[in-house]
Amino acid sequence: MNGSAPGPAARAATDAPATEPGPDLEHLLRPLFHAAAPGAGAAVVVIRGAERTVACRGHSDRSRERPVRADTRFELGSVTKTFTGLLLAEMAARGEVGYDDPIDRYLPADAAPGYPHERPITLLHLATHTSGLPRSPVGLLPALAPRWFTRPYATFGPAHLLRALPRTPVRGTPGAQVRYSNLGCGLLGLLLANAAGQRYDDLLEARVCGPLGLMDTSCGPGREDAAGYRRGRRVPSFRLPALPGAAALRSTADDMLRYLQAHLALDAVPLPERADAAVLRTALGEVRRPRAGRRRGGTRISLGWNHRSVPSGGPAAARAVGKAAGKDGGPGVAPFDAWSDGWSDGSVDASFDGSAGGPLGRPFGRPFGPLYGEAVGEQAGPAAEEAVGGALDAPADGMAEVVYHVGTTRGFTTFVGFSPRAQVGLAVMAGTPPLRSRGFAQSAYDTLRALVAERREAPAPEG
Repeated sequence: MNGSAPGPAARAATDAPATEPGPDLEHLLRPLFHAAAPGAGAAVVVIRGAERTVACRGHSDRSRERPVRADTRFELGSVTKTFTGLLLAEMAARGEVGYDDPIDRYLPADAAPGYPHERPITLLHLATHTSGLPRSPVGLLPALAPRWFTRPYATFGPAHLLRALPRTPVRGTPGAQVRYSNLGCGLLGLLLANAAGQRYDDLLEARVCGPLGLMDTSCGPGREDAAGYRRGRRVPSFRLPALPGAAALRSTADDMLRYLQAHLALDAVPLPERADAAVLRTALGEVRRPRAGRRRGGTRISLGWNHRSVPSGGPAAARAVGKAAGKDGGPGVAPFDAWSDGWSDGSVDASFDGSAGGPLGRPFGRPFGPLYGEAVGEQAGPAAEEAVGGALDAPADGMAEVVYHVGTTRGFTTFVGFSPRAQVGLAVMAGTPPLRSRGFAQSAYDTLRALVAERREAPAPEG
């Protein structure tokens, strides 16, 4: 990485040695490791106040020659969207772009999708899935089919995307409905790169990954230690040249520890220059501020993240911990399902695999799975598309806000989440095939909920 190196004091604040889990945490993490595919390599990061833990299990390949380590790289899938949201917030804090800028401003004149221009699609609409754009680009299938079992997206590049945009249908009025769109978030990455005059990879490195000390987080091939498997065969590494801002990043447990810490402690951003530190600190605060809400389900949306409220302690703690450990749960714990929420990748990055089926595990009944963005909304139903509304207020007393995202590719599943009030963070990366990703994501969410519930309410750090 070529980004700014963090200062010694700041690195000390974010790079405190991580330890192996103690007996209590090991018990809590056991169902999570069990939810991964048999023999799959996995890395888990846990932050509980000042305590930091990195637990690695299994091997990064089927030869069992390379055990998973804290510096093993995994594909992040749609967790990449949280980085793109942070990049948007950083550039907005600098005044280089505005949240309400129309997307036409950063596109060639003949490349804008057709929609009613009295209310244009904005950068904020792309970041919050309220643009009305379909899940996947028009014309994607012909590029995928010849390489479906190898690297289906590798030949669909930015030029293909720009040619497809004018033919892309926009559903409804921008800002009126929540409709998860890989195309929208990937397009956001492209527009930010156009605004800065840099490639997305280089821009993210210079503005986010380098300053935060994420030395092994990038879109490029680099050092790819972990291998994904599907039906016993190694899956080629994921490539997404047209939409890297949607799902192309790879990272390690070490870097995810720093990434979570930066979101939990705004005053610990590892930058030696005060001006840049202030910009990034502002951006880190902006990305976790809810911008839209679903009328049903209790999920709120910020720049790349999903929000829910869960009990932060007290009598509900034991019930939440018991549920995450495989025991009976109880009332008062917010439900979560990666499919039915329509945000996480059970119903979303299925479009990055084609074998995963649709919401709640139902097959889409189309060749290659949910590849047709315009068909997904019809099949997915109201869980994947929701009118904007709902309360955006802070959590009530006794509740903590959980901020999270899930990502899947053909061979990997990643969950990253945190609670600013409880000062808890969890990142889980595993070589989990798509058919197991739903249970794995659910287990990860339950584990985060239990980590939050076992801690008494603590004030969020100032900054």
